[in-house]
Parts: sequence; structure tokens; C-alpha cells
Amino acid sequence: MVTATQETTTLPVAPVATARRRRTRPGSRRGHLPLALLLIAPAVIGFAVFFAYPTVQGIYYSFTDFHVLSAPNWVGLDNFKQLLADDVFWHSLWVTVYFVLLSVVFGILISLVTAVIMHRLTRSTLIRGIVLLPFLISGVVAAMTWSWMLDPGLGIVNSFLTKLLGHPVLFFGDSALAVPSLAAISVWKSMGYNAILIFAGLQTIPATIYEAGRIDGASELQMFRRLTVPLLRNILVMVVILTVIGSFQVFDIVQVTTKGGPQNASLVLQMYIYNKAFSQFDFGYAATMSLALFAMLIAITFTQLKMTRAGESDLN
Repeated sequence: MVTATQETTTLPVAPVATARRRRTRPGSRRGHLPLALLLIAPAVIGFAVFFAYPTVQGIYYSFTDFHVLSAPNWVGLDNFKQLLADDVFWHSLWVTVYFVLLSVVFGILISLVTAVIMHRLTRSTLIRGIVLLPFLISGVVAAMTWSWMLDPGLGIVNSFLTKLLGHPVLFFGDSALAVPSLAAISVWKSMGYNAILIFAGLQTIPATIYEAGRIDGASELQMFRRLTVPLLRNILVMVVILTVIGSFQVFDIVQVTTKGGPQNASLVLQMYIYNKAFSQFDFGYAATMSLALFAMLIAITFTQLKMTRAGESDLN
């Protein structure tokens, strides 16, 4: 009886194992290739049409004298020579760098402090949603809202400052305050998103590390400097790179509030490119400046990754 039972129980095993081996053969997955190509086709087509082709065409236009009503005329490196001698370009580049420095330094500091406060004091989803809310607002809407609030005649901020100082403050009409005011709007809008990213990084740090720091007698400030910041290196590098790239590409805030004024005091590079392309219709020279900006962003990104050792982590 035992032998018979063993035979009856062992007979079906071989066919099942054979069937499983047949199902896991590499050749059996070849039939999924057409379906896989069909699924990735929309993404590939979108990338080719809306990114690859415009990029290649923009690089070609940068070597041409191209206006809307005339065919592109190949001029070689003439646009780049004009770029090197263009004082307005270098001025707009300096204004952009100034804006980027203000946005990155104050934006990262405020985002880091906000994330640490959320991590230490509260983990409420509602508070995180409120902090993220400015990022969800369109840049044009944010710029219009702050433009009304900072208006020297009707703005609520200037109404308070007039009572305090006796006169309104021309945030967008003063050459010295135009760029800091734009940077403040940019920091306000991006602070929530950056804080949420840093907050996510803080949650990956084990609580035992802070407990060990407290046992050693470290204060909150010392643990922040010597534990939190080094362990957040990868997250901070990513946030800095995203902030730098986004700040170099600022346009909507400037277009709505100052339009590059007063007297080109807030003429960022994107605004200058826009004016060249759509006001003066010099698309060839505008493409040259866009290519120069693209090259600068690539160089800055790789330099940041190299200097901050983004591929390393202090958390084992």
C-alpha cells in the first residue's frame, strides 16, 4: 500500500516540473516584444517629436541667421562671436547668476529648517499639504498675487510698510530690490517642494543615531550640523541641482512682474532670449544663447556632482 501510494503521489510531479520549466524558457517571452514596443511607442514618439527634434533643430539654428520671414542662412560661428561681444548678454547672465544665488542659498536654508521642524515636531499630513501648496500654484498666478500684494499703491504689504516707514517700498520699481523681490517669490513657491524632499530624506535616518548623539551630550544644533546635514548629502545635492536648473530657467515670474525692468535691472537670460526671439524675431541668435545656457547648466550640474561627492553616503 505504501508503494502504491508513493507511485500515485510521485507520478504527477514530473509533468508539473516540466511544465514549469517550459513556462520559464527565455524563448517563450519573445512573443511579448511587439506588445512592449507598442507600450513604449508613445513615450519614444513624444521624446523624439517634442525634445530630440527641437534640440537638434535649435543647435542648427544657432549657426544660422534665421528670421521668421526668411530661410535660415548659414553663418558658422558668427553668432557665437556676437555673443562674446554682447554686453547685454553678459549683463543678463550676471543678473541670472545673482538671482540663482539668492534663490539657492535662501531657498535651501529655509527648506532645510522647515523640513527639520516638520520631522521633529509634527508629521501631520495636513501640515505637509499646506507647506506644499505654494508649489502647486502656477508661476503666473503666484507672480500676479505677489505683484498685487507688493503694489506701492494698493498692496497689502505696502499698506503696512507705509504705516511703519511713512512711505511705500518700490519692490519691483527699484533697481536694487527688483532681483531680491523676484528671488523671494521663487523661494516662497519652491520651498514646500524642497522641504518635502528633505523631509523624506530625514525619515531614512535611523533614530538610534540621534539617540547616540544625545548620550554623548550633543546639543540639537550640534546634531544638526554633524549628523543631519552630512547624512542628507545625497538629498541636498539633488535639491540644489534642481533649484539651480529651475532658477536659471526663470521666466514667468519676471515676465508678469518686471518684464526685465527697471532699466534691465531684472533682465534675466531667459527674458533676453525671449525678447530676441519673439520681439526682434532673431531666432538664430536666440538659439545661440539657448545653446550657451544649456552648456552652462550641464557644466554646473557635473561640477556640483563632482564637488559634493553625490554618489557617496555617510549612512551605512
